[in-house]
Amino acid sequence: MGNGIAQVAACSGMEVTIVDIKQEYLDKGLSAISNSLDKLVLKERMSREDADSALSLIDSSIELDALSDCDLVVEAIPEIPDLKFSTFSKLDSICKPQAILASNTSSISINEIAGHTNRPDRVIGMHFMNPVPIMKLVEIINGSETSEEVTSQVISASEEMGKTPLSCRDSPGFVSNRILMPMINEAILALQEGVAEPEAIDGIMKLGMNHPIGPLALADLIGLDTVLHIMHVLEEGIGSDKYAPANLLVEMVEKGQLGRKTGSGFYQY
Repeated sequence: MGNGIAQVAACSGMEVTIVDIKQEYLDKGLSAISNSLDKLVLKERMSREDADSALSLIDSSIELDALSDCDLVVEAIPEIPDLKFSTFSKLDSICKPQAILASNTSSISINEIAGHTNRPDRVIGMHFMNPVPIMKLVEIINGSETSEEVTSQVISASEEMGKTPLSCRDSPGFVSNRILMPMINEAILALQEGVAEPEAIDGIMKLGMNHPIGPLALADLIGLDTVLHIMHVLEEGIGSDKYAPANLLVEMVEKGQLGRKTGSGFYQY
């Protein structure tokens, strides 16, 4: 996700600094961006000159201090609450006072994240969809203290990146995952109960509901551990057992079958 966000920002003419915890991760990310831009050039959706220009706008560092002068910081780290909270606390002390701190979180409360900073009015959710260079939506999540000015600026930045920003209030799963994850979970329950095989479940949703990708294949793309985490957030946050994760989902995560990133999920990769 971080690679994609950096790519679309740079392609819109923004100067970008990407930060990760190891140089090898940064090298992998920069390579992914370069390869993605090369594909766009081959498909004649971008000129070689524009691709090279975008790459020249991207800097990288393994130190958070490199973000001290940024106007907008978009966090795209794993969905681990304590890790998010500690990172935002560090960013709050590093970044200039007027900087906006945005989270690409898919489920963690923006209010909770903002509570670990001294600038809750300048903390917001900026939830990009995967794959970022292709998907048009950015789900803008406003915390209870997010200022209208910050929301307006983030909407403008999203539009500058060629995205369509749509806003909602902070709530478990926001809008996207509150609706999507129960659908994925229901597809897993159908498989668990032997209603149909994965190919049939996905095929029915693709051909019958005009979905571009079936729910089980989408779960593999997202990562089954992430799907499970969000289901727990929904179940605990909304307080209803209708959001209880399927036993099959729990078992697959325990076995390390997390989807594409491990090579094995509902399908083999």
